[in-house]
Amino acid sequence: QVQLVESGGGLVQPGGSLRLSCLASGITFSSYAMRWYRQAPGKERELVAYLNSAGGYTNYADSVKGRFTISRDNAKNTVYLQMNSLKPEDTAVYYCNAVRSNWPNKQLDYWGQGTQVTVSS
Repeated sequence: QVQLVESGGGLVQPGGSLRLSCLASGITFSSYAMRWYRQAPGKERELVAYLNSAGGYTNYADSVKGRFTISRDNAKNTVYLQMNSLKPEDTAVYYCNAVRSNWPNKQLDYWGQGTQVTVSS
């Protein structure tokens, strides 16, 4: 059974930092690219950060570049999202996503349950 379990969310003041973690089980973690998404109330889910399976390539949404860092520890089956200089507009539920090509079949795609991040004074 595949599980992705996020943790580390909470309430933080503007300018503060949080580190989200996502622990994966039931998959060969090192074979999967990892992504963090977020969804704010009334808005569509948006891609925040991407990290390839080898850990050598990252990509970020323009809104978080220079403030957020995605990383992974394949020995711990865990992906992280370090979030610095947080702003109220970063408030959202953050989701971990694992994806892998399964050509010629549909790609393998798994989601966590989400963790709430609230940035407010």
